[in-house]
Amino acid sequence: MNLVLHPLTLTTFLPLVGILVILFLKPTWKNAIRWVALLTSVATFAISVVMLTYFKLGDPDIQMEINTPWFQFVDWTISYHLGVDGLSVLLVMLTTLLTPISILSTWTAVEDRVKDFMIFFLLLEVGMVGVFVALDLFLFYIFWEFTLVPMYFLIGVWGGPRRMYAAIKFFLYTMAGSILMLLAILWLGINQGTFSVTELVSNGSIPVNIQFWLFLAFAAAFAIKVPMWPLHSWLPDAHVEAPTAGSVILAGVLLKMGTYGFLRFNLSMFPSAAVKLAPWMAGLATIGIIYGAAVSYSQRDVKKLVAFSSVSHLGFVMLGLFALNAQGIEGGILQMVNHGLSTGALFLIVGMIYERRHTREMDAFGGLWKAMPIYASLTLIVTLASMGLPGLNGFVGEFTILLGSFGSAFISPWFAGISTAGVILAAIYMLYMFQKLFLGPLDKEENKSLKDINWREIITLVPLLVLIFWIGLYPKLFFAIMEPAVGKLVNIIQAAASVGLP
Repeated sequence: MNLVLHPLTLTTFLPLVGILVILFLKPTWKNAIRWVALLTSVATFAISVVMLTYFKLGDPDIQMEINTPWFQFVDWTISYHLGVDGLSVLLVMLTTLLTPISILSTWTAVEDRVKDFMIFFLLLEVGMVGVFVALDLFLFYIFWEFTLVPMYFLIGVWGGPRRMYAAIKFFLYTMAGSILMLLAILWLGINQGTFSVTELVSNGSIPVNIQFWLFLAFAAAFAIKVPMWPLHSWLPDAHVEAPTAGSVILAGVLLKMGTYGFLRFNLSMFPSAAVKLAPWMAGLATIGIIYGAAVSYSQRDVKKLVAFSSVSHLGFVMLGLFALNAQGIEGGILQMVNHGLSTGALFLIVGMIYERRHTREMDAFGGLWKAMPIYASLTLIVTLASMGLPGLNGFVGEFTILLGSFGSAFISPWFAGISTAGVILAAIYMLYMFQKLFLGPLDKEENKSLKDINWREIITLVPLLVLIFWIGLYPKLFFAIMEPAVGKLVNIIQAAASVGLP
């Protein structure tokens, strides 16, 4: 297949074509710029769907692989090495779905420097997809760091009153962890003679005593991005100050780059260290679940509540991954997708009411169901999905994670037991938020004249709602996609565990 016309190349780099067109448009042609950005992102999603049709169920190996030498540096060959498997393909689809939805949500919300905004947003999509498909460590690192730049500007230019503080904090936190990962990548290149992830995994030649340190170096970058407790403090600031579209893509995709990093690199390349450190990672995940839920309840700003809830939800993902068995890892991958759908929808919902009232304080609302019944009904569905109601997507992910955690040979069942409290706490803070916004009397004059959501806003939510019900009622296809690759990963982990640790 032609390298340029390969589905993975097109899915990754097609947004650059849209950027090229936008560069030739005048900044005053705002609607034309919006349409070009939207149509480019929709075309990228369409190509990712075509890519998915090439994906073979039942194949545990890397599929649609491209591996071409890119350039030679001393004795190292840096390759243009892309591919997908059951660990990554759903996250690619999530990225290409949320990008057009996010762009559509900015139609009236972003009026200043629309041209620059759309260029940065499409650049961000290139970086995010690249992270999920890159199989050369050097190429992965380029995509990983590249995502920082557009996100920095999206927060710093179009964010709220404290946008520069939030943007700089986001940039410095992520950059600090990435430096340690870069050192580990260089060590692997020098001592293992390759940057290819597939070769490093199949060779299995990384010394066990070195795996521990390499695991920690990679984990520093990924744990900040997730973010795991106690490295989470950049997240609420970034979310609260980011524009709505920025928050959707930050929660929906950028945080998953951290959990995906653990899945693709830490578990597969350093399995002995993963086995040894699993109880510690599960412990931090459990603390994050309870802490995120408790702090969410204390928030009075709706957007900050949703932001802190991500710390709790991503804690579940990490707990599932470090159960190190098939159920836990599959539940973790599915919950990455679930969180992107549910929390992405919640940020869209918060953005819709903020556009109308220019406040996110819960006390400013009450009784909105009477004024905005369609908006309230859709919010109720997403709220129930986020708290894990059976029949909706969140339940399937959390149930599978807890099942895997209880049956894990590598972590204590106490972690799973304590984490179940996070499900109860999620119901408390989500229902509290819903009650404050939508129930009770419609007694504030400024809320009585609010218009219900329009067709454009409904269209942004409908794809997410369809997937929320699909995963909740019939998750079989999603598990079928990831199951073979997860089985292969679990075999690697079990082989490392059977050898024992020094």
